Amino acid sequence: MYGTRPVDQAQPVPRPRTSRKARGPLPWLVALAVVFAAVQLAFVVPGSGLAWDETVYVSQVGGNAPPAFFSAPRARGISYLVAPVATLTASTTALRIYLALVSAVALAVALWIWRKVLPTPVLVGAGGLFAGLWPTLYYGPAAMPNLWCALGALAAAGWVMRALSGEAAVRTAAGAGAAVALVALMRPADGFWLALPLTLVTLLVPGRRRPGLCAAPAGGLVAGCAPWTAEAYAHYGGLGTRLHRAGEIQGGLGWNFAVDDHLRSLAGRTLCRPCDIGWENPATAVWWVALPLLAAGGVVAARRAGRGLVALSATAVGVSMAVPYLFLVEYAAPRFLLPAYALLAVPVAEYLVSLLARARHARRPGGTAALALVLAAHLGVQFSVLSHVVRTSHATSAGFAAVAGALHRMGVRPPCVVSGDDAVPIAYYAGCASRQTEGHDASITPDALRGLARRVPTAVLVPGNAPPPPVTSGARTVPLPSGHGPHQARLLPGPAEDGTEIGRRSG
Repeated sequence: MYGTRPVDQAQPVPRPRTSRKARGPLPWLVALAVVFAAVQLAFVVPGSGLAWDETVYVSQVGGNAPPAFFSAPRARGISYLVAPVATLTASTTALRIYLALVSAVALAVALWIWRKVLPTPVLVGAGGLFAGLWPTLYYGPAAMPNLWCALGALAAAGWVMRALSGEAAVRTAAGAGAAVALVALMRPADGFWLALPLTLVTLLVPGRRRPGLCAAPAGGLVAGCAPWTAEAYAHYGGLGTRLHRAGEIQGGLGWNFAVDDHLRSLAGRTLCRPCDIGWENPATAVWWVALPLLAAGGVVAARRAGRGLVALSATAVGVSMAVPYLFLVEYAAPRFLLPAYALLAVPVAEYLVSLLARARHARRPGGTAALALVLAAHLGVQFSVLSHVVRTSHATSAGFAAVAGALHRMGVRPPCVVSGDDAVPIAYYAGCASRQTEGHDASITPDALRGLARRVPTAVLVPGNAPPPPVTSGARTVPLPSGHGPHQARLLPGPAEDGTEIGRRSG
């Protein structure tokens, strides 16, 4: 059905020959997007609250509290994305629904870009494999940048592949540059690890070296990093200073073998830092261990079908985007590898579609059934982990909300300030500003915090086994709901302590 002539590297990437009946992946992509959105809306969105990092991003543009401290590594791309809803309402449910719908549309659009270089079965298969992973489903409605980096990377690689197939350079270069800019706007480092292999692909393929296309990834990287760079000079003391501080907060960038950390985190740890846990459920990582072999098989299968360069390029870009998180960062989070998964889904889909085609050609229904069972088991594992992650997330956000409610009963109500343990998310839930006197989010001195407490209610949250910080000397101690996070609040002298006394007298 499709062309089988090997790719001549001096020629454009051949477009697969398809019959009129086989053309048109749009209905399949729409169906995939609908299912992707429906699963998010049914299993992830109901009852969810904002996680720590989400409260930082959302608070920058509205939401429930004043802007949280924006540390050096963060970029504002996700804040721009959520702004249309966050500026209008503090409803987490409304924000989740918006992100679930937009992410589903973006998935279909990113895949649609590949329609001229991949046959429909491979295209839809790649989308289904990526959309079926629990990190993809969990972060679809989340105010986090990683899924958007994945979709942007998938779109950028698709535009480059279309350019190498002989399509008009202006259009494809503009598309590739815009997609790289989106990734860099979300996470500048991811933008770099995307632009690097895309540039090399455009330079190394003989006969297709177009200046505009070669410059597009670098231009997109510069454009996407421009706000982050400007903010570095405005608020962080320069680009070098911000980069240095970002590296410190991330534990120092250097040789750090984190492959085993990522394996363990697949059991449902959204952040493994430090990743000193046991390997609780090895079955959750079987697909991950098989991924390199499946991708390699996909490159071979794609080459036989005349799409070797496409599959090889997608693999190279995916590997590039995985390198920093596997070997340069000392901790793990499944969301970090979403861009790699999105791109590696292309060669894996090539391999699985070739297996299915061979089984059908040989008239072996047993082979088809076996493949279907393996995929069903894989999806079952993904949904099992997703359910665990959602339950854990709900418990965490419920704990934040319980502490925020306790603070309100103590008289710590907006305008107010919260500092100490888990102060960033709890302050958001309470409608307060968060201010830290030490750590990565340090934004105020102890003396300034005590001075602020004389004007607005201020609470310092302290874990049960930790000694109270010096700033709380003379502060009233109030127990907090048990079960998550800090165990006591220290109300600094001022309106917070007065509000407690008023509450006691009126009770």
